[in-house]
Amino acid sequence: MANGELFVGLMSGTSLDGVDAALVDFRAARPDLLASAYLRFDPTLRSALLALNASGENEIDRAARLGNDLARHYAAVVSEVLARAHIAADAVRAVGCHGQTVRHRPERGYTVQIGNPALLAELLRIRVVADFRSRDVAAGGQGAPLAPAFHVFAFGSQDEDRAIVNLGGIANITRLSRSAPIIGFDCGPANCLLDLWAEKHLGTRMDENGDWAAGGRVDEALLRQLLAEPYLAAAPPKSTGRELFNETWLVAHDVAHREPRAVQATLLEFTARCVAQACAHYCPGTVRVIVCGGGARNAALMGRLRYLCAPLAVSTSSDFGLAPEMVEAVGFAWLAWQAIEGIPASLPTVTGASGPRVLGAVYPA
Repeated sequence: MANGELFVGLMSGTSLDGVDAALVDFRAARPDLLASAYLRFDPTLRSALLALNASGENEIDRAARLGNDLARHYAAVVSEVLARAHIAADAVRAVGCHGQTVRHRPERGYTVQIGNPALLAELLRIRVVADFRSRDVAAGGQGAPLAPAFHVFAFGSQDEDRAIVNLGGIANITRLSRSAPIIGFDCGPANCLLDLWAEKHLGTRMDENGDWAAGGRVDEALLRQLLAEPYLAAAPPKSTGRELFNETWLVAHDVAHREPRAVQATLLEFTARCVAQACAHYCPGTVRVIVCGGGARNAALMGRLRYLCAPLAVSTSSDFGLAPEMVEAVGFAWLAWQAIEGIPASLPTVTGASGPRVLGAVYPA
C-alpha cells in the first residue's frame, strides 16, 4: 500500500477503561477499518487518572507524569495495531490522538486533554495530531462533541434522516437531517455512572450486558430526581463530563440509602430516557437511530432504547460496517486526516463556535 493513505486514531474516553486504536484507510467513500486494538488501563493508572478529574495536591506534576505514562500506553497500542495489519510505521500519514480529558470547562474558556503528543511522536516516529478541542473553545465553542462531522462522513444518508448516539462515559447525540443543520450535543451520562456503581457494588469494571440492572426494579422517585437535573433541560450547544456527572453528584441524590441493584436499574433507565428524550425533542423526522460506543454492547440498555424510541428503528453501528467500540477511534483518525489536509472539521451548529475551524496541533515525526 502506498505511503500517505493510512491514519491511526486513538481514543481514551470518559469511561477511563483503556485505549482503542484504529488503523483506517480513507480512500473509499466510507472509512475502511483495516485493524483495531485495545489496551486496558492497569488499575494504578486508571485510579490516578480518575483522581486527576478533581482538584487535588500537586496537580501540575501529576498531570505531566501521567501524560508521559499515557504516551507510552498510546505508543504500545499503536504498535500493536500496526503489527496486526503488518503495516510499517512509515506507511502511516498521521496518528490522531484525542488524549485523556481531565478537565473540560468551555464556559471558562478551556479544556484539558493530557497524553504528551510530543513524546508520542518521538516514540513512534510518526506524525501526531492532538489537542483537537482547544481551537473550537478559543472560537467560543464547546469544543465538544467533535464526532458529528465524522458522523456525516461515516453514516450520512441521502434516503433518510438519522440520529447517531454514542454511549461512552457520556451519552451524546448527532442529528443527521437532510433538510436541517447538523446538530450534536451531550445529552446526559452513560457508562460513567453505570460503571461507577457496578464497580462499587459488584467489584467489576462494568455491569456486563446490563444483567445486574435488568434484574432490579427502577426506583421511580430516584428517577424523577435524576431527570430533574438542570443540565438536561438546557438547550444545545452544550457539553458535559465527569465535572458534573460523578460520584458526588450521584451521592447527592441519597443513593446510599437505596437498594444498590435498584439504583443500577434506575441509572440504566435514566441513561435510556435522556437519549430517548433528546431524540424526540431535537430529531424530528428521524427514522433510524444508530448506536455506537461501549454502551451499544449493553443488551439491557439497548432493549430500553428500542422500547423508548419506538417506532424508530434502533440498531448499532455494526450494521453499517463499524464496530461500536471503534467508532470514536476511527473518528479521530478522520479528524487527523482533516487536520493534515487543512480542512475545517468543526461544526458551529454543533459547538456554538463563531465559525468552522481546522482542529488539532501537529507534532512532526
